[in-house]
Amino acid sequence: MRSEGHVRFIRISTRLQAGIAGALAGAVLLWIGVLGWALLSTVLGLHDQSSLLGREAAVASAESRVAKYRANLQTIAADLQKRQDFIEKVVQGSIGPIPDSLPRGTVSDSSGEAARTVRKISMVLPGATGLARVEQRQLAFVERLTRFADTRAAQATSAIRKVGLSPDMVARNDRAAQGGPLIRLATGPGLAIDPRFARLGASLARMSLLDNGLARIPNTLPANLDYISSGFGYRADPFDGGAAFHAGLDFKGPLGAPIYAAAAGTVSFTGVRQGYGNCVEITHGNGLLTRYAHMSRIAARMGEVVKPGAVIGAIGSTGRSTGPHLHFEVRISDRPVNPRPFLEAPLPKPPLAKANNDVQQEAGARRPASRRG
Repeated sequence: MRSEGHVRFIRISTRLQAGIAGALAGAVLLWIGVLGWALLSTVLGLHDQSSLLGREAAVASAESRVAKYRANLQTIAADLQKRQDFIEKVVQGSIGPIPDSLPRGTVSDSSGEAARTVRKISMVLPGATGLARVEQRQLAFVERLTRFADTRAAQATSAIRKVGLSPDMVARNDRAAQGGPLIRLATGPGLAIDPRFARLGASLARMSLLDNGLARIPNTLPANLDYISSGFGYRADPFDGGAAFHAGLDFKGPLGAPIYAAAAGTVSFTGVRQGYGNCVEITHGNGLLTRYAHMSRIAARMGEVVKPGAVIGAIGSTGRSTGPHLHFEVRISDRPVNPRPFLEAPLPKPPLAKANNDVQQEAGARRPASRRG
């Protein structure tokens, strides 16, 4: 450096130069870092804003769907009420009116629990109160129907015992002829049938088995009868006057009057038997068989499945007979028993046997009413 004719020298050491260069480089790096951080902050801010807008849109959409669902809950509840009305009418149309007062037995009573559930739901989610009430009504109906089936089964059990048969044997006889692929009603982890519905299914199944057994117990009068002309047991033989055993009941009637099946079953014999003349036999299961003899005409066919009151022939005087009448026998394991307790027993009419009403009513128009209660 020149100053007033003098030359001066300034020496910068290598260390100082390095320090100055480092400082400049640090300043540049700091500036770049600040710019990068500002840029990153801007990008993150935009991303957060976009995410926030997306979440707000999703919340708005979900709230809209919930609002729509809540608005439709009343409609859904009304539809379910109509369906329950239909179910109850169909069931009552099949088995008749179900009494409101039935023995409780071992069936649970969910009415109190269901009422508490309705109150809780009405406080937490008022819009779902209608659905809770439908569920309450459904459970009450299921339990009432279960009690009805249990009561029906108990009545059938008592009636079957009164004629000397075993209810369990009657039920096993039907259950022994069953089969098919296994198709469970509830499959998969965590899936199970509500115990109340499972109990209903078991009760209806037993009621059906016992009612089918009732339909096969001879309890329908087999003809349009004036009176019983000969009873069951020992009597004076009408031909030689000697002591004899009579294995059935003789019902006097006009020649050609119709003869009716005393119970549901399968025709196992048609033809002539010695002493019986023209004869029809019907097998009813559980070792039960009914025999109709001295017919003037046979109207049944071998293997035919008949219902109570079905016409199977006409009164006549064929075989060992002194005049037009029906000889009627009831046999258990081929042993004759007195038919009178069967015909006079106040057996309940199976509610699921409404299909027989037309036959019974048609038959009833031509003969005295059956003694079936």
